[in-house]
Amino acid sequence: MKKIIRHAIILTIGFIMIYPVLWLVGSSLKPAHMIFSEIWFIPSKFDFSHYVQGIAGVQGTPFMRFIVNSIVLSLLAVLGNVISCTMAAYAFARLKFRMKTIAFALMLMSVMLPVNVVLIPRYIVFNNFGMIGSILPLVIPKFLATDGFFIFLILQFIRGIPTSLDEAATIDGCSVKTVFSNIILPLATPALITTAIFTFLWTWDDFLSQMVYLNKPVNFTVQLGLRLFLDSSSKSDWGATFAMSVLSLIPSLIVFGALQKYFVQGIASSGIKG
Repeated sequence: MKKIIRHAIILTIGFIMIYPVLWLVGSSLKPAHMIFSEIWFIPSKFDFSHYVQGIAGVQGTPFMRFIVNSIVLSLLAVLGNVISCTMAAYAFARLKFRMKTIAFALMLMSVMLPVNVVLIPRYIVFNNFGMIGSILPLVIPKFLATDGFFIFLILQFIRGIPTSLDEAATIDGCSVKTVFSNIILPLATPALITTAIFTFLWTWDDFLSQMVYLNKPVNFTVQLGLRLFLDSSSKSDWGATFAMSVLSLIPSLIVFGALQKYFVQGIASSGIKG
């Protein structure tokens, strides 16, 4: 009996947690006048016109354009973070260089620094280079190892790899570059995939940074595109907003679902525990 009650409580809590998503999906299939009048997520009447209107776009820009922009931006961010953060983590974990302790301390301090603090200085720098309005301000920092969290995550994973492997490879005549590419990278795959997943999801869901740097609808990402459906001075198209919100969840679900095995392994092995 206790087991049944415990499972019932868990299922109830799980349903409460997932209900907003179910309501979002259900509302995207309801007629406009029934979206806020029905609290239950299963529509009493189905209406697929919101998806047709949403895909057609807003302000002359098809919604698929926003999705393509988000995919390109997210993939470039993933590529930049995986390359730069892995190299930085390897340097901290294995190499010896001057002022290493100070550099490591500064890296850890950057993890605790709110993004809002550096937002204005970064904007001034990129504005002086004439990059505002493009995705460059959002991509370039990723190739410069500016995300201390991922450096630390990969660093912890590399520290768990026995140094005897490096020493054996060095005795066999391998260079630092060869050790990094042929030994460290293959063994650190779970941490790299964890970094890729986090970077993709955070970049895909980001709104503030994209709103600051992107100023033309043709360059907008999904998050900014969804905002165009809402107008504080006139009628907002909630049906199309919910429909496109559902579509915007699909890439994140695909990425996480396909790589969750490596995600769990990377978190468990890196020492980053909740």
